[in-house]
Amino acid sequence: MDPLAAVSEELAEIDGQVADIFRALSNGFQKLEKIKDVNRQSRQLEELTDKMRECKRLIKEFDMEVRETERRTDANTHKMLNEKKQSMIKELNSYVALKKQHQSNLENNKRVDLFDGPSEGFGEENVLLASSMTNQQLMDSGNHMMDETDQAIDRAKKVVQDTVDVGTETAAALKAQTEQMSRIVNELDSIHFSIKKASKLVKEIGRQVATDKCIMALLFLIVIGVIAIIIVKLVNPNNKDIRDIPGLAPPAMNRRLLWTPN
Repeated sequence: MDPLAAVSEELAEIDGQVADIFRALSNGFQKLEKIKDVNRQSRQLEELTDKMRECKRLIKEFDMEVRETERRTDANTHKMLNEKKQSMIKELNSYVALKKQHQSNLENNKRVDLFDGPSEGFGEENVLLASSMTNQQLMDSGNHMMDETDQAIDRAKKVVQDTVDVGTETAAALKAQTEQMSRIVNELDSIHFSIKKASKLVKEIGRQVATDKCIMALLFLIVIGVIAIIIVKLVNPNNKDIRDIPGLAPPAMNRRLLWTPN
């Protein structure tokens, strides 16, 4: 028998769901290594990421269930449950690291080189143009190109600084939003866990009510039967086929007077 099922059916159910997701993740990453198309790799990674989110939610639910069962389990059982939870977390983290590695490789494949050198035709044109200029013109042209280069560098520095500032502000905003989203996800997990518990409680109450109704119906039939027997005994007291009911006195026999007046 599964030791988790002996502790709680909910824990055994969650463990089975997590195991199914781990098998799907293993098969998914093996399939990802065989895919060559970049777009298909991206879609496969998104599907695997969704499965990892679902697995994380189930592990949180497992942890909540462990905390609920802590009061009615011994120390060894509680230790076993914690080790099981840590094993789940460790395996999930290994898949997260594998996902990050594939994501990095995917970004490298999509990266485009933005710093290509000048073309051969452009260089030949500059050589022909320089051969028709005097030394002074070459110096003036060189100084002018240096000034333009300095101005371009200054503009590039300003753009880079602005980009860094915007990136810093965006990172701070994303961090705040990420923390808020994490709190929302935790609250949703707690609500989902509470709803699941409430549903099971309602089902148990429904079963108890159904059992009470059956008992009441049986008692009603018994009372009707007793009343019917009493009525038959009162109407036909000489009927020997019906036994006397315990606690109910038999009907009185007709008494005859031994003395009759003249």
